[in-house]
Formats: sequence, C-alpha cells, structure tokens
Amino acid sequence: MKVYKFGGASVKNAASFRNLAQIVTSSGKKHGLLIVVSAMGKTTNAMEQLFDLAFHNKPYSDAFEQNRNYHLEVVQALFPNPDAPVYEELEHLFAKLSHTLTNLNQQAGYDQLYDQVVSYGELLASTILHHYLQQENMPNTWVDSRKYIQTDSTWREAKIDWNWSERLITRDLAPILADQLIVTQGFLGGTNNGLTTTLGREGSDFSAAIFAYCLQAESMCIWKDVDGLLNADPKYFKDTVRYPEISYQETVEMAYYGASVIHPKTIKPLANRSIPLYVKSFLNPAGEGTKICDCRFEKLAPAYIIKENQCLVSFSVKDFTFISEKNLGTIFNALSELRLKINLMQNSAISFSVCTDFYEPRLQKLIRTLEDEFVIHYNTGLTLFTIKNYDTESINRMLDGKKALLEQRTRNTFQFVSK
Repeated sequence: MKVYKFGGASVKNAASFRNLAQIVTSSGKKHGLLIVVSAMGKTTNAMEQLFDLAFHNKPYSDAFEQNRNYHLEVVQALFPNPDAPVYEELEHLFAKLSHTLTNLNQQAGYDQLYDQVVSYGELLASTILHHYLQQENMPNTWVDSRKYIQTDSTWREAKIDWNWSERLITRDLAPILADQLIVTQGFLGGTNNGLTTTLGREGSDFSAAIFAYCLQAESMCIWKDVDGLLNADPKYFKDTVRYPEISYQETVEMAYYGASVIHPKTIKPLANRSIPLYVKSFLNPAGEGTKICDCRFEKLAPAYIIKENQCLVSFSVKDFTFISEKNLGTIFNALSELRLKINLMQNSAISFSVCTDFYEPRLQKLIRTLEDEFVIHYNTGLTLFTIKNYDTESINRMLDGKKALLEQRTRNTFQFVSK
C-alpha cells in the first residue's frame, strides 16, 4: 500500500490533471494506492479572501463567481460530455459553499468559520480528480477525510486523535484499498460533532502522513514542482543541490526552520513506523527525486532557508531587573495561548527577544496581555535566514550586503534576522 500526495501546483489546470493521471497510470497501481490532493492552484488563497469578505459583510459575489468559473473551466476541459456527473456535484458543492457564506454565525468566531469555508477548496479538487480518474478507467472511491482524520477543535491547526483516527481508517479504508484506489483530501479533519477543522496551511503533507501511518503504508510520495528535496529554494538560489537521500532528523529540522518542501509535522508519523518518504517532481516523474529515511551522513551540503514576513519582539522588565525564569514563563505562556510560534529566541540580562511569523491581530493581543509587566518593542517586515550544516563560505554568502538585527549560532545551525 502506498500514499501519493499531490499539491495545488499539480492540479492547477486541465493539463495538470491529465499529467497526474499519467503518473498514477505509470505506477501500475490498480489498487493499494491512496491519493491525497490539495486545493487547485491558488484556490486556498482565493477561499481565504472570499471568506474574509463575507465575514466582514463586504460584497463577495465577484470573488465567488471567479472561484466557481475557475473550477468550471477546468471541468469543461476535462469532461467533454456536459451530462457527466461531475457537473452536478460541482454545482452542489458551490451551492453548499454559498449557503455557508450566507449563514455565517459571527458568534462562532473567525477561526472556526474559516475552517468551514476554506475547506471547500480540497473538496472541489478531490471531486474533480475522482471523476477524472473514473473517466480514464481507473476505478476509485472518493473518501471524505473529515470522517477519518479525527481532531479536537483547535481551529486552523487542529490536533489529531491518533487512536480514533487509526481505528476508523484501518476499519474502513484498508478493505477498499484491497480492490481499488482511494481519492481523498489533504488539509482537512473533523470533530466528533461533525464540524470541519483544518491542519494548518500546507497541511496536506501531514494528512498524507497520517493516512500512511494508520495504514502502515510501504511508502509515501509527495509530488512537487522541484526535482526532490533541495538545499535551497530555487526562487532565491540558482545553484541548488538535490539531496539524493537524507535522514528523517535532518528533514524535520529543515522543515522546522521553514523549508517549504515538507510540512513540519509530516515526518514524525512516518519515522515512527519507518515509512520512507519520497519527494519527486510531477514535471519529471522518471527523475530520482529524494528518499527520506533512517540514514546517516558525515557531511551534507549546507541548507539555506528563508522565512519572510517575520516580526522581532523584545521584552524588558519595567523596573530594570534581570529577566528571570518567572518572566520567561509569563512570556512563553502568552505566546502559547496566542499560538505564536517562536522561530528564534535570545535573551540578555535585561531583555528577551523572539522572532515569530507576523500576524497583526495576535501581535496586538500579545502586547495588550503583557504590557503591564514589560516594555515591548517590535520590528516587522523582516526576514529570518537560516543555514543548516553551515561553513564559513555559506555564512559569508548569506550575510553579504545584509545587516543582522539578531544573530545566533549553534553547533550545526546559523541564523540571523535582517531587513
């Protein structure tokens, strides 16, 4: 049994769906393959904008129609028969989306309602893929992942109920996979009272890993628009290096620091069951890609990781006393409550600084929570640069022309924050 995960770039248009189907055909799998698919192209961004307009009682009909027309154009290119069942299902999903947007209960809160709306991107993409594979003589079952990936109600970053999810997945999906393929959604989970949750942006990788873990898959493969796991983002670096093979631990650390190829939570469930993860290119399916497994290397090429839209927040005690463990506990508790992830931290005698993803509402809540005890300063519009397995040459290369506001070096990792 194998798990394939296809991201938004691999289903952005009709040609992409055809290419995906060819990859599945080339695998030779008629059963024993579970396919996890993300929302098409930039649909998640579009759904976020659509929801935000509706939540704030602004006109959203144009945004809704643009979203609908984008999906309909892809369907029309893939299904020449206007009576194909996919057309009716597409209209049904958009009717449900319209109903959801029209009946937003503001008392539920922004994050809970966000999950109920933005999730339609994956439902639409998986429905189209299900019908297209059927049309191409690849029998498959469409599965609603919200019924199987069971979570708590931490909206937008739900926590998995592993025992219950594994019980449901093993009971229901393993028998289906014995006979045919399964198509399901990434990014989505569900509560025990039937509400939709999401697993965090780019969480489809994690979804695939959950299914692979619960089904004790032979392997999992993430299909990307790059030739494997690279030591840098080709958008920023022209001379990237592909890792043919790399360890779970190295990959976890790279993902934690912000490498965009793998979602940070993906590796742990795979490593726990020694399930190898392959990263391959849907543009070059015959390429070697990267194998992520339990392996060790004496030396790896330095990995360059860039995280934009960062905020540097500094706290100092108002009476000029030293920053104590009690002070740190207060700050950490506030950051945890507001779900502000620390990407880098550093303390001196009278101040403590953290670098975190910039999210204006949560930052302002943090300031209001702590301003009675601390003097708080912050800078926004920053970039966090990380070099994993650094050497002198790589540090000089990254620092060239930049002024570091904060810098930190450990045995294997060099980081700094800059404008």
